[in-house]
Amino acid sequence: MERILSVEEKIRRAEEIYARKQEGNKTRTATVNINDTNKKDAKLLKKMAIQIIISLGIYFSIYIIQNGNYIFSENILKKVNEILSYDTNFQEIYEGVKTQINNFKNMQKDGAIGGAREDNKEEQENQQSEEEQNKEQTSGEETENNDENNNEQKENTIQQNEQKDQSQQETQVESSEQPREMTQEEKDIADIKATTTFIKPVEGKISSKYGPRNPTTSTVPKNHTGTDIAAALGTKIKAATSGEVVLASEKGDYGKHLKIQIGDVTIIYAHCNALYVKQGDKVEQGQEIAEVGSTGNSTGPHLHFEIRISERIIDPEKILEI
Repeated sequence: MERILSVEEKIRRAEEIYARKQEGNKTRTATVNINDTNKKDAKLLKKMAIQIIISLGIYFSIYIIQNGNYIFSENILKKVNEILSYDTNFQEIYEGVKTQINNFKNMQKDGAIGGAREDNKEEQENQQSEEEQNKEQTSGEETENNDENNNEQKENTIQQNEQKDQSQQETQVESSEQPREMTQEEKDIADIKATTTFIKPVEGKISSKYGPRNPTTSTVPKNHTGTDIAAALGTKIKAATSGEVVLASEKGDYGKHLKIQIGDVTIIYAHCNALYVKQGDKVEQGQEIAEVGSTGNSTGPHLHFEIRISERIIDPEKILEI
């Protein structure tokens, strides 16, 4: 016998059956949706394409900015300015074309096309002649300008040469004005005159000058180291300078002679007849120190007057007037 089910049990069993059916449907429909993955890949590809296009646009803009100097170079800008600066009067062009068309129509009407052609030839010839004249004038002006330029160049070269000559002359004058280097003798003479004063040691006539000579006697040396002043025997000899007697001797070719020194300067009085001072004495300028004689290697009474500085012989006539 079947058990009679209550309403609540029937409802519960119906719910269980419905739940089982729902679970069975879920397991049957568990499939992989491939379309969703395809859609995702398509979206990624679109994004990548957009990014590549944006990158290319940025790169192209950077390239244009970096190479802007080439694209907008000075030559291109100059040509554009020239084209823009060219003043084209379209009204005049229109009027000229219009007049030409009217003239052509009138010539067709009058049947004078051939004459017009001849006139055009004449006008062309006239224009050509005018152009040739203009060319000749321009060539003449160019030649004149070239001549002027050549003359200016010549004048400039002449001026440059004159300036060079002046500079050379100035350098020559400067070189001539520059003091030349003094010889040793000139230096010695300047030193003697700066440190010592001289007077004439004896009155008389110069019988033999300083320097080379041609003696008539073989005993007389050819190179004279002093100045010979001829005077009478026994004439008093005065000290030409003050100083100290460093030598009073009767020996040698000088005969009786004295050496008086003042600083680096030494004065020799030779061929004396008598000596009034001795070695070590101090003498004053103008003091009588000896007599004129003819002792030693001498051909007659005279004073051999000799000046030395640091043992270098000096011409006495360059120191004082004898």
